[in-house]
Amino acid sequence: HYYSHLSVAVVRMESGSLRIGDQIHVWGHTSDFRQRVESMQIEHQPVSEVHAGQEFGLRVTDHARDNDVVYKVTLP
Repeated sequence: HYYSHLSVAVVRMESGSLRIGDQIHVWGHTSDFRQRVESMQIEHQPVSEVHAGQEFGLRVTDHARDNDVVYKVTLP
């Protein structure tokens, strides 16, 4: 889900982990942008890292939509 008034997307972490400072790519039918992770929350509490199976709020720099996919960008 996306809360436009907060610029927050609700994301479920399917695998791995994600930390503040990581680069992500948000991709979907009409979404396609990259950004650095600057803010995440679980149950309205700030967190610095999330792991597989967790659902969290992610501050995004552009409009995200339901069914968009968030990828962690890793450099080789």
